[in-house]
Amino acid sequence: MSPSERQDAVFRALASPARRALLDHLRDTPLTTGALCALFPELDRCSVMQHLKVLEAADLVIAERRGRERWNHLNPLPIHEIHERWIGPHAARAVEKLAGLKRGLEKQAKATAEKA
Repeated sequence: MSPSERQDAVFRALASPARRALLDHLRDTPLTTGALCALFPELDRCSVMQHLKVLEAADLVIAERRGRERWNHLNPLPIHEIHERWIGPHAARAVEKLAGLKRGLEKQAKATAEKA
């Protein structure tokens, strides 16, 4: 899978509020599929499993079998890659623009104060 295809899979996976909520629950600790199902009583087990499959396909969740249990671990690397590629550079430009605006306003305020 190309880097572009991997990013597309991550964006598709993150498009669902249910999948984002699953990831939120996995942020601090791995959970079994049964524990995740208990956290989402509005979803049946089949739906939770389908969401987990999409998250696995995007490499956002890594499943580990321990006996009869399936433990789901958050893999934060794809999200970090999205941040590095998309969010970081755009945020840096926005911060630069805000800093320039601030400098301009401070310069204008100083000039106005010197005239008074």
